[in-house]
Amino acid sequence: MKNKIILFICKGNSGRSQMAEVFFNSLSKTGKAISAGTNPDKEIHPWTIQVMKEIGIDVSQQKPKLLTDGLMKKVDRIIVMDSDLLKNMPFEYLSKLESWQIEKLLGKPIEQIRKIRDQIKKRVEQLVKEIS
Repeated sequence: MKNKIILFICKGNSGRSQMAEVFFNSLSKTGKAISAGTNPDKEIHPWTIQVMKEIGIDVSQQKPKLLTDGLMKKVDRIIVMDSDLLKNMPFEYLSKLESWQIEKLLGKPIEQIRKIRDQIKKRVEQLVKEIS
């Protein structure tokens, strides 16, 4: 069986999808994750860096990336962090698509961002078990 490639998508690719990518790549022995944004920010959000550093993971060197058709073509599964992004997804990728409904980090207090981080980690752990 070939290794699965998972694509995590959020709007800015500076928070949720970056966390998911890093969690997946640290937990999975049989797959690889990448992440991208529909409208990527210039850099990883400082609170993303902070909450990940608190659990011993350095994401400070990660860079937000633009979601492209080529990227979507080469992956086995596409996970969007919220359903807002589904309406603009090309029809040809619907069979690969899944929505996790993870709330946005922007404007949230740090305690809430920690809860969102932990929620993303739990979802990724389930995903890794499922595809292993």
